[in-house]
Amino acid sequence: MAQQAYTTETDGGGSGSGRPGSRLRRLLNRFLSGWRGDPRIWRRGVLLAAVAVVLALVMALHSRIPNRVGNLGSLTETFLPWLGLLIPLLLVGALVRRSATALIAVVLPAIVWLNLFGGLLTDKTAGGGDLMVATHNVNADNPDPSGTAREVAAAGADVLALEELKASAVPVYESALASAYKYHSVQGTVGLWSKYPLADVHSVDIRLGWTRAMRATVSTPEGPVAVYVAHMPSVRVKMNAGFTAAQRDQSADALGEAIAAERQPRVILLGDLNGTMNDRSLNAVTSQMRSTQGAVGSGFGFSWPASFPMARIDQIMVKGVEPVSSWTLPSTGSDHLPVAARVNVGSTS
Repeated sequence: MAQQAYTTETDGGGSGSGRPGSRLRRLLNRFLSGWRGDPRIWRRGVLLAAVAVVLALVMALHSRIPNRVGNLGSLTETFLPWLGLLIPLLLVGALVRRSATALIAVVLPAIVWLNLFGGLLTDKTAGGGDLMVATHNVNADNPDPSGTAREVAAAGADVLALEELKASAVPVYESALASAYKYHSVQGTVGLWSKYPLADVHSVDIRLGWTRAMRATVSTPEGPVAVYVAHMPSVRVKMNAGFTAAQRDQSADALGEAIAAERQPRVILLGDLNGTMNDRSLNAVTSQMRSTQGAVGSGFGFSWPASFPMARIDQIMVKGVEPVSSWTLPSTGSDHLPVAARVNVGSTS
């Protein structure tokens, strides 16, 4: 029986042919056998190759796409990671067409995508951190504000920011969070809850005519931190107007000016910015702060919409403190996912 088993293992391929590597080589040789000697493998798939090259250029030069027409540049940057889904489709097309030209061309967008987003595929989270912060757009039409407040508080954040607070729901949130947070302030439609004392609390003018941003000094055990809470205006994609984001862009510039004028060296920004870190229209903010998700997160950390997250528009950004970990929290009654991060206030970045 032992001799029979040995014969079955090595039959048809010589010594070691039963190994996974040998089997893979045989399968590959069998697949490529139909390509050999066919001069058309270089002529076929030219259109696929052209699409692959254009895709690589769009991703590599996304900052050069103009915003003059329908904010096309910002729209592309908002969903930039999803362009990577075209790469396997192009690869399948190249294999079906048996096109060597297309196969080689597909390598270009793959390299560009990995250069842009490959770092997000690894888990960069670490333990520790002396302050946990979280932010959540709770949705003005949330059917269960009390339940949402309890779910977010259960994460244990030391500092919690909430956006899109409807006036009639504010007492509900205040009541539900009272046992977990001794200090809080609500300014317009944004609020900040903290386990540590708050000082120098005031609204921040982001050029809207009503209050959707605030600032407070949080007296943590490791020292004071300026915490900003902001909810940028919504953006829309319209057939006749493209990506309408002018009001969001103006507010982002105003918020960036406020943060640049901040005298406290340690700053944390929490909120719904209605834009991703790739969107050049948020440059007034992103140029002077670090995204915790990009620095120490695991994956893309998409936060909206909660039912099928496609973009990271809810942000935690820091300046003068060291991010340690960043993650999304479980879904609540909102159309956004809460996001959280741990930072070291005692260590400067």
